[in-house]
Amino acid sequence: MNHKFLQIHPQDNVLVALTDLRAGEVIEFEGKKITLKDSVPAKHKFVLTEIEQGGYVYMYGSVVGKSVTPLVSGSVLTTANVKHEANSFSEKTETTGWTLPDFSRFERRTFKGYHRSDGQVGTANYWVVIPLVFCENRNVEVIKQAFVDELGFGKPNRFKSLVQQMADLYKTGKKEQIETLQVEEFVEVSASKIFKNIDGIKFLTHQGGCGGIRQDSDMLCALLAGYINNPNVAGATVLSLGCQNAQPAILKEKLNAINPNLDKPIILLEQQKEGTESNLLSQAIKQTFLAMAEADQQERQDAPLSKLTIGLECGGSDGFSGISANPAVGHVSDLIVALGGKSILSEFPELCGVEQELINRCVDNTIAKKFSKLMVDYAASAEAVGSGFDMNPSPGNIKDGLITDAMKSSGAAKKGGTSPVVDVLDYAEYATKPGLNLLCTPGNDVESTTAMAGSGANIILFTTGLGTPTGNPVTPVIKISSNTKLAERMPDIIDVNTGAVISGEKTIPQMGEEMLEHIIKVASGEIKSKAQLLDQDDFIPWKRGVSL
Repeated sequence: MNHKFLQIHPQDNVLVALTDLRAGEVIEFEGKKITLKDSVPAKHKFVLTEIEQGGYVYMYGSVVGKSVTPLVSGSVLTTANVKHEANSFSEKTETTGWTLPDFSRFERRTFKGYHRSDGQVGTANYWVVIPLVFCENRNVEVIKQAFVDELGFGKPNRFKSLVQQMADLYKTGKKEQIETLQVEEFVEVSASKIFKNIDGIKFLTHQGGCGGIRQDSDMLCALLAGYINNPNVAGATVLSLGCQNAQPAILKEKLNAINPNLDKPIILLEQQKEGTESNLLSQAIKQTFLAMAEADQQERQDAPLSKLTIGLECGGSDGFSGISANPAVGHVSDLIVALGGKSILSEFPELCGVEQELINRCVDNTIAKKFSKLMVDYAASAEAVGSGFDMNPSPGNIKDGLITDAMKSSGAAKKGGTSPVVDVLDYAEYATKPGLNLLCTPGNDVESTTAMAGSGANIILFTTGLGTPTGNPVTPVIKISSNTKLAERMPDIIDVNTGAVISGEKTIPQMGEEMLEHIIKVASGEIKSKAQLLDQDDFIPWKRGVSL
């Protein structure tokens, strides 16, 4: 790889700057000399051959934009001279072949997980406390305050210590010393846990369950059912008010649809039946404690890597994400699929422009048609409120080189590797088929990771170029940096750095295999992801309105 610029695909008419390039600098590419008309920041793109006004911009071999003005060779792409444009798609026209990666290194490898009676294996063992309606959020918080520290799951708050020091200085007339105080480095404390085999008790508060349309409540119940069925969950305490739209009967119906033979302990209490709040909470706390004591009897045991279900996510993406982190994750996805496991690719607004490729990778026409319909309906709902997929890139994405949704999507789709698409899931549907699954979610980071855990992901790989602390309550989220500068600047949130791909020190397969080794350690409980260490438990259900 040339370490100053890169052509991603032979058909591309733009090059990617791998380092900052100066206006006037002469670039030589395949015997042709190009004088840069503008300074090109690293991660941004500049024109290889002239593009007429209205002409297409190609990256990854796909259309990612249309020129607003004539673009001369050596000019940088910006939001002022390029607008969103994407490849169209139609019915399945062919079946894309697949060459399996060399997975021999991992064929006999195992991880230590929690085996469930339905055959799923958890990478963690959590108890969850769930409100069916936002009215119960306060009661959930009271249970949290009662349990977390007493069970040994709490952590010291180093910022509370900082405030105490500041208060002492202020009271003693030494306010001028406050600026010199240092925050202690985060150190994980090995607390004395009551339950040795329970990784934590998690509290999934939300703002739904009533007051909206009935479809939202049904969808919320389906999502919560997925969380209860997730192999990382030992059991659940569910609080209901009684009069809300999200009724316990709907939750039970959704659970039965996912897993008719579910035998996990579920404690369901209704406040309007229990009477006083004190009675509700005391019953919830006592029953939960006894159920957790039973769940604590289960221990980690060896499981094949085919029992992994990997969620594939990106957020805070940059111009390097589609070159380093996402393809490396794609290689991991292909390895997991080759080993008999599952992977889940979501964020439908970020598959704009690569639909035909994914359609052709679908194993049959029924699955392909479902994907097409979900994409068309989603795009139409966005346009109906005056938005569209073209508005998906954030200011941070644009600043760091992703100036159109198609450009962002072409790189984001690389997380799905090259394996066949075995199933297409609507939001809150559960992944059951080994192989690559497409899951309809927004591109919003937390709404998407929330959905993947609800569809059975027991590990989530999350690529980022700008940095984001996103995590999940029940599924370990492994954060992957697209560039070394980010990994060095924000080491508290980054687990794996793929910047070595940009510098040419490692190949995509090498990086993917290194990543899978890290996954095995997290899945076995040997190490925790940075999001777990930070207790980053983000949970946002999608209300199925327009969210990009």
